[in-house]
Amino acid sequence: MKKPIFFTILATFVAGIFAISQNTVYADETPVVTLGSSLTESQKSGTLKTLTAPLNGANYQTITVTGSDLVKYLNPSGDNFTTNSGVWSSAMIQKTSAGSGINVKILDYDGKNNITTITANQYKNAALTAGISDANIYVTSAIPIDGSGALAGVYAAFAKNGDALNQKQVNAAQDEMNTLSGITRENKSKDGYSDAQLNNAVAGAKSDMAKIGNNISDSQIRDIVNNQIKINHLGNTINNNQKNQIVNILIEVRDSGALKNKNFKAQAAELSKQIEKNAQNIFNKFNTPENRNWFQQIWDSVVNFFSHLFGTVIISK
Repeated sequence: MKKPIFFTILATFVAGIFAISQNTVYADETPVVTLGSSLTESQKSGTLKTLTAPLNGANYQTITVTGSDLVKYLNPSGDNFTTNSGVWSSAMIQKTSAGSGINVKILDYDGKNNITTITANQYKNAALTAGISDANIYVTSAIPIDGSGALAGVYAAFAKNGDALNQKQVNAAQDEMNTLSGITRENKSKDGYSDAQLNNAVAGAKSDMAKIGNNISDSQIRDIVNNQIKINHLGNTINNNQKNQIVNILIEVRDSGALKNKNFKAQAAELSKQIEKNAQNIFNKFNTPENRNWFQQIWDSVVNFFSHLFGTVIISK
């Protein structure tokens, strides 16, 4: 298996995400650019210029994403693409050192952010669910578009490389993006709400879930979600229906097998740190010794108890 082709996979996550080998993503150091098939020659040139600017002249590879890719990889999660569907959103992904986490930046195209729906933090959480780790992902589009189509390129790249994809994780990642985008849209104008808070709550929940392991129950997931909503001060904005949606997508994440990935817990914790760092104006209000830290310490004790409990049960078998 040629690693440069393997890394092609990653680049596509909006696109670019996830090389899966035993639920773990690996990639070559060669960056990969994914291009939507609907781009005109002029738009391709502009997209390449935008996405490769961070490379400072370094080599890269390209892969084209088509409507057929959307049908094959995204429709199983409930989308309704056709082979004639257009694809404009594109991405570049670059492997980074171990422990650096998943970094996503949406780049302006000709001075305008044309990714209209999905946020950088939503891409990060979806990448984590899909199985990617330690990569820089750059996303752009030549025209205003939601940005979801670019994800299909990653899956297409993996398939062309001969690697079996975990469709359950693909579905979970796509469902997660749709859910979080919808919740942010519904709460966009509310005081005390931000997309960063929501995605930090989800990343924190994933980290807590990973501490307990794949045997975590539905009720434990619900308790974790309730805790993360409190920690991120979303109790006055997230309604019960939205809370249930979050619980359901995290149950799907568990059922997809994502928690079996040995890197999942560390990547989730790193993602939470990144979200908080990039939105310090929001989280500095919360992260005080008498606020988040005190509550989190109590919750960590509860999570650790269950983690050790399940660990003991597993060992005794």
